[in-house]
Amino acid sequence: MLKTSHTGPFEAGTDEAGRGCLAGPVTAAAVILPDGFTHPFLTDSKKLSALKREELASLIRETAVAYGIAHVSPETIDEINILNASIMAMHLALDQLQIRPEAIAVDGNRFKPYKAIPHQCLIRGDSRFLNIAAASILAKTTRDSLMRELHKEYPEYQWTNNKGYPTGAHRNALLQYGPSPYHRKSFRLKQEQLKFNY
Repeated sequence: MLKTSHTGPFEAGTDEAGRGCLAGPVTAAAVILPDGFTHPFLTDSKKLSALKREELASLIRETAVAYGIAHVSPETIDEINILNASIMAMHLALDQLQIRPEAIAVDGNRFKPYKAIPHQCLIRGDSRFLNIAAASILAKTTRDSLMRELHKEYPEYQWTNNKGYPTGAHRNALLQYGPSPYHRKSFRLKQEQLKFNY
């Protein structure tokens, strides 16, 4: 079972979804869980079935002390790179919290200070801490829902199946049809996409 809040009550966990995609936004969530909250199935969203993620997302929305979810567009990703866009999405999700967190637990190893609130970066935090796992589930399910809607406009890319990730079918569709307005035009998972912009 995952651990409860890393530093105490009113700590927000935050995580993103869609960082490695070729299309669609990067989406982040921030969640403050009730003190002492536990759940036997709450873990990293990537380890759960789609049905279980949806069930847990409903539970998290109902029971969280506060939560926020935010998208950052492909255009902004192209402009500032995916690393900075991911952190921007986390900040925007934190902006939506109705309660100011006392601390922030961040999945991963890079973050920018947010409103002078102490933060800690935690490698594989989504598989170690409940509040980060909750954020990963909200980010993933919200983004997946959006990609299913975008699929209705551009079904040739099969976003209902790949959610914008670079599967073989997605890459073949790009070769055949070219990019859609929702594709990240400058996206390359190379050094220029991983610069930390202070």
